[in-house]
Amino acid sequence: MTSNWADPSFIGNYLPNDETKQISKDGFKADWKVLHINRAFSQQHLKSIPNLSQFAFGTKFMVMVDEYQKSERSAKYGFLVIGLTFLVFFLIQTLSKINIHPFQYLMIGLALTMFYTLLVSISEHSNFLKAYLIAGISVIVLITLYSKSILKTFKFPLFIGASLSALYAFIYVIIQLENYALLVGSIGLFLILAIVMFVSRKIDWNNG
Repeated sequence: MTSNWADPSFIGNYLPNDETKQISKDGFKADWKVLHINRAFSQQHLKSIPNLSQFAFGTKFMVMVDEYQKSERSAKYGFLVIGLTFLVFFLIQTLSKINIHPFQYLMIGLALTMFYTLLVSISEHSNFLKAYLIAGISVIVLITLYSKSILKTFKFPLFIGASLSALYAFIYVIIQLENYALLVGSIGLFLILAIVMFVSRKIDWNNG
């Protein structure tokens, strides 16, 4: 079998020969060698034809990361986005002594969850990148403007908007990756934790 599909999945009772199998980004080539010594029926003198379905083999053309899988993978990072955003607001509230009401935290959380609703609904009628950009920009602008009304300054809302932009960009990169998603995600989370620890190191929690 020869194909230009880059992600084959070989199925069935028989796998192609490792010596001749070739898989690359340009496609694959595979050869099967099924002998009478490695199957349950002989080469000839059959009184009746056995059920051949149990001896079937072949290839599935896998789609490693399609549009719905990307949406599902982005939704799995929802708790990370919401948690880090709340953490940013909490640190701003602690450092600036500006009180943020629990209702305002609720509104911010609902705005963040709207990102995934917009992403899934828009991606059904467009490609994933366009849906991600529309949903991300909409939510970032909404939260930034809402933060302006809460914090009464431009500095903190702009910081929140930049932080959300960087976070959504980071998650988009992870979604696109296949083999290195866990590695890049782990390094990114480590850097985020280091930044949070650095920013919060001088906060006097006893008097906060």
